[in-house]
Amino acid sequence: MIERRLSKSLCVFCGAQNAVPKAHLDIGSELGRQMAQRDIALVYGGGDCGIMGAVANAVLEEKGWVTGVFPRHLQNIEVEHKSLNEIIIVDTMHERKKIMYDRADAFAILPGGCGTLDEMFEIITWRQLKLHEKPVIIFNHLGYWDHLVALLEHMISTGFARSETRNMFEVVTTLDALIARVEELKEYA
Repeated sequence: MIERRLSKSLCVFCGAQNAVPKAHLDIGSELGRQMAQRDIALVYGGGDCGIMGAVANAVLEEKGWVTGVFPRHLQNIEVEHKSLNEIIIVDTMHERKKIMYDRADAFAILPGGCGTLDEMFEIITWRQLKLHEKPVIIFNHLGYWDHLVALLEHMISTGFARSETRNMFEVVTTLDALIARVEELKEYA
């Protein structure tokens, strides 16, 4: 399928588990609705479960554009979304992340598990290494990432990360703040 390029694209990293607090699933759905209403394309991991599925389904319900990037080996572990505008099947997790990174103008980190942390830390590290300058926005919904933010501060205060690390990501606590930040972005085509 041919990629449809909208004014902006947001790569969303988030959990793929359904057995999570409903408030997190609901905020994923609301993010998806607002993205579609503002003509912001979704780029994500291609799953149909958890917050991942909630965001994608809401974008699709509002007639927005969704690109999913799904590794073959996950087809026996997770449910691949079958109704996306574009699905890219890849062989490795590295291919998956590279395509998502290339297609995005910014990255939003919603509640998730180890996979979400892997994606977040890699994209922050790439920014530290000056491989990109795209915004990385941690959406600390209901304080979910409080401990992560504290850990990042601890890494800085103990000298394991430079103080400039604070400039590699932003933390927002409301959906309105996240959407406002995405709307002010320029394209990174």
